[in-house]
Amino acid sequence: MNKLQPDTIHVGDCLDILRSLPDQCVDLIFADPPYNLQLRGDLWRPDASLVDAVDDEWDQFADFAAYDSFSRAWLQECRRVLRDSGTIWVIGSYHNIYRVGAIMQDLGFWILNDIVWVKINPMPNFRGVRFTNAHETLLWCKRSRDQKRYTFNYHAMRMANDEKQMRSDWEIPICTGAERLMHNGSKLHATQKPEALLYRVILSSSLPGDLILDPFFGTGTTGAVAKRLGRHYIGIERDPHYAEAAHARIAAVAAAGEDAQAPRRAQTPPIAPRLPVPPPLRNAPPLPRQQLYFDRQREQAATILADGSLRWADGERGSIHAIGARAGNRTSCNGWEHWYFEAHDGTLLVIDTLREQIRRSFKSA
Repeated sequence: MNKLQPDTIHVGDCLDILRSLPDQCVDLIFADPPYNLQLRGDLWRPDASLVDAVDDEWDQFADFAAYDSFSRAWLQECRRVLRDSGTIWVIGSYHNIYRVGAIMQDLGFWILNDIVWVKINPMPNFRGVRFTNAHETLLWCKRSRDQKRYTFNYHAMRMANDEKQMRSDWEIPICTGAERLMHNGSKLHATQKPEALLYRVILSSSLPGDLILDPFFGTGTTGAVAKRLGRHYIGIERDPHYAEAAHARIAAVAAAGEDAQAPRRAQTPPIAPRLPVPPPLRNAPPLPRQQLYFDRQREQAATILADGSLRWADGERGSIHAIGARAGNRTSCNGWEHWYFEAHDGTLLVIDTLREQIRRSFKSA
């Protein structure tokens, strides 16, 4: 058995390394396995340019039986290393998620939710022979039907969703722009997931200090977000080039502050950590500062927390609307129109500017 070392990337075969881990040693698993896309031949755009599709060796299997055997083996090991109070997330497309889901149920996992990741800016269907694939599915499961305890930070998710109950359809753009890791002008990894997606997964179903396993680590999105949120990670990646990129990426992430280490209380929301780079508000870009100001005179300031809520004055915490009403001494407040952030050039901009920026980026994608 490997000695469990948090915040480590293991380079090698997924099954070999999983089998070396102790029983019930991790609190949460996020798995982004090969999708078995079964691509045949190159894919070309109407302008005769080649589509950078997923044609890597790691996504190729001889047949469905081979894929099912592989899926059953790694899922069985994941169930063994998952704590009795832990949960697992598995993401996939229509190519594989139904097969994976059936195998998970056969192994004893119990599905809590299927989350639909709606891609606001999906890749179009260039051949025009069927609908554009604009979503992927995440299965969130506990270890067994009889499992009583697991972490779900309901209130944090509600706060992150502008004080509305978080639904099972998540509208999040695919990984583009500065977040996409590149090498010699091409995507370093064909299926890099956006940090906003992992942010919701980790914030919703783990507590600060928890250990998160990603058996298909890729370029380290899980590790980067875990570090920002005060969690620990173990990554498994077979490709040393991906692992090297993940090391560099995570090393550049500033860890969450001390107040991320919240008391471990089952079924209750953790105290949200202060982040060096605050999270997106409703999928907007990260704010360049932690502070928001209720007026241009900067007399009323609040700190952004991990779930998008604000901490104000003597520690009072609430949504941008509730704290805005308190700061403005009014009965109600649209916080999007009354809180300001400091841009890199020192000017103050209303936070609704961020939503307009993200809308423009969707239209241009």
